[in-house]
Amino acid sequence: MRYVKGSVVAVAFALFAAPVVFAQGAAAPQVPAGERSIGVKDGGIKIAGWQGKMDESRENTGLTVNDARLVSMGGGMHVTTGPSMTYWNPANKVSGDYTVKATFTESNYMGLNDHPHPYGIVIAGNDLGTAKQSYLYCAAYSDGRFILRGFGEPQPGGTPAGNFAVGRPAANAAVNKAAAKGSSVTQEIAMSVKGDKVSCTINGTEVASVTKAEVVTTGKLTSTDGVYGIRFGHNTDAMVTGLTVVK
Repeated sequence: MRYVKGSVVAVAFALFAAPVVFAQGAAAPQVPAGERSIGVKDGGIKIAGWQGKMDESRENTGLTVNDARLVSMGGGMHVTTGPSMTYWNPANKVSGDYTVKATFTESNYMGLNDHPHPYGIVIAGNDLGTAKQSYLYCAAYSDGRFILRGFGEPQPGGTPAGNFAVGRPAANAAVNKAAAKGSSVTQEIAMSVKGDKVSCTINGTEVASVTKAEVVTTGKLTSTDGVYGIRFGHNTDAMVTGLTVVK
C-alpha cells in the first residue's frame, strides 16, 4: 500500500483486526464517555431504496440502525449518527474501472464529539447487511487525517467477518482541516478502480493506493465490483452531495 504526501511515499503494514468478542457472562469493557454512541431523535433511513448497517462495536451497544438518521436534504443526503453506520442503495452497482465520488460538508465540526470521527466513500460492497459482507472505504477526519479500511468476508472455519486495516489513520496535507470546533469544513472524496490499482483521492490529491491483490483476497474483499455507498463514524453530522459514479 502507498500513502502519498507530496512526493513522499510511506509503506504501511496490512493488518487484520477481528471483531471483539466477549466471553459468555462477562461484562463488556466500559466505554469512555467521549466514545459512546448517542442515539439521535427521529432516526431511521428516510430515503426510499436505501439500506444501512450499524457496526457491531462496543460503543454501539444497545443501539440500532434507527438511532442514526439518513434523510434527503437540499439536493443531497443529510446523515446524523448515532452509531457508526454504512449506507447504500442496492441499485448502485458498478464494475470494471470506475470512480465513485461525493462531497461531504460538516457544518458543525465535532458538534457531537470531543474528537474527530471520519466519513467517506464505500466501494466494492458485496453481501451488504449480512454476516458475509465485504467492502472497502476511504474516509476523512477533518483534522487533516484520512483512513483506508475495509470489512472482510468470513474466514474458513466460520470466523465472522471483521474489519481489516490497509493502513492506520494518517495525516495528509490534502485533507482539509476545520478551523475550530463548531466551524464548517468540506472534503471531496473519491475512490477509483483502474486496472490493478485501487486508490483514494481527497480534494483532488491521491492520498493512498493499493493493488487489487492486496485487498481482493481471503478475509478481505470478494471483488472490487459491487455496490457503492457512504460510511460515517459515530456521533457525526454532515451533508453528502454529488454522490456519483464515473466510468
